[in-house]
Amino acid sequence: MSGVIVTNPPKAELKDVEALARYGVATVSEAMGRTGLLGPGIRPVQQGVRVAGTAVTVIGWPGDNLMIHAAVEQCGEGDILVVTTTSPCTDGLFGELFATALRQRGVRGVVTSTGIRDTQELRDMGFAAWSRAVSAQGTVKATGGSVNVPIVVDGQVVHPGDAILADDDGVVVVPRRRVAETVERSEAREAKEAATRAAFVDGQLGLDRYGLRETLRRLGVEYRTYEEYEGERS
Repeated sequence: MSGVIVTNPPKAELKDVEALARYGVATVSEAMGRTGLLGPGIRPVQQGVRVAGTAVTVIGWPGDNLMIHAAVEQCGEGDILVVTTTSPCTDGLFGELFATALRQRGVRGVVTSTGIRDTQELRDMGFAAWSRAVSAQGTVKATGGSVNVPIVVDGQVVHPGDAILADDDGVVVVPRRRVAETVERSEAREAKEAATRAAFVDGQLGLDRYGLRETLRRLGVEYRTYEEYEGERS
């Protein structure tokens, strides 16, 4: 396949991306109307890590990591590398040597729909990674692809410069033009959840706080004592 390497695409403001990092993936996705989540098959290789950065996108050929090499040159401070292939691939396209080169350029992590390897080394060096698979299977460098073009990862379109937030719950993509708005919405949602948490600590039930008793009634769900329930069954 032929391809293109796009240089200097516009990116989300780093200050807004940094603000986004205060919130978890679940909160941010909910703040965007339950959108933006990559599928649950893409999981972290570490625990207790949250990173946010701007996407440098890569699409290459299965079993071929040539375009990741090309993408390293396009990466800079605050970026997250986002990799996919033209068809499903679980080979170990990414490992410790890539992470070493990327960390030197200020890259905060990698998200890939493929496989990665050297996972212990990645954890030891503190380079965050999310992938579909872990595989020691090696790759070739033989086929062209593209860098910094729109790609699709697990049903989500990722444009270069979009914000990527990743933690133990998975990965969410925030469109570049919506980052500042999403920070505001996430802050409001977190404040609302804090109030709800305090209410639960005081003993309030979700049934009452969310007005769910009326929902149960409307759906025809009825309360019965044990004796009533057993009597109706006999």
